[in-house]
Amino acid sequence: MKMTMQAWLVPVLVVAAWCRGTTLAAQDKEAAKAALSARVSLARGLAVSTSHGRPISAKFEMDDGKLQLSVYTMKGGKFFEVSVDPNSGRVVKTEPIADGDDYSAAQSQSAAMAKTKVSLRAAVGNALRGNAGFRAVSVTPSLKDGHAVAEVALAKGEEIKTVSVPL
Repeated sequence: MKMTMQAWLVPVLVVAAWCRGTTLAAQDKEAAKAALSARVSLARGLAVSTSHGRPISAKFEMDDGKLQLSVYTMKGGKFFEVSVDPNSGRVVKTEPIADGDDYSAAQSQSAAMAKTKVSLRAAVGNALRGNAGFRAVSVTPSLKDGHAVAEVALAKGEEIKTVSVPL
């Protein structure tokens, strides 16, 4: 039986995408658990990063097995990734975002933030109000039906959930 390239390529790509998604989900869960012990909150990281532009998203993530707080900012039409130490709350480095997936994500997040005057810090506060005992581990704005919303990931023990907050 002769198999065409297209016939075997689709299943291979589906399996690869699933494996990548599983790996990313595991990394996100690991970062969320580690973020529960961080001294610095996501809201504090957002506040600290404002010296490097308007925050357009933020998340705790694992980098080489170490927890970091990454905040995307925009200043003067340019995008930056601001790394905040999750224990001291100090900015440890700022790098420009000029291309690739990070640039595409920053453009999309910036477009959502352009539709609102509400800060991400306020959105995080709104998400936490109705979720006692949870800690915010990421906030990502997007446009849904032309309206800006923020998806806020919250963690408490082993539980992780996402809350959508209008901006």
